[in-house]
Amino acid sequence: MFEGLFQPAHLLVIFLIALVVFGPKKLPELGKGLGEAIRGFKKALNEDDKQGITGSESSNNEQKRSDR
Repeated sequence: MFEGLFQPAHLLVIFLIALVVFGPKKLPELGKGLGEAIRGFKKALNEDDKQGITGSESSNNEQKRSDR
């Protein structure tokens, strides 16, 4: 169903539709906002991963201490 969806011709049509809908002045602002949102999402995921690793290590250390 979605075979070849991201071919250059299809992407060009999608870009032209977006250009008509949002206009040439608004399109760069939308791209910038989308890029910042993706960067923030990735940063939040990385921070959660780091906290998850340190949080599990500290809980393992506490459990080892209580076993002694």
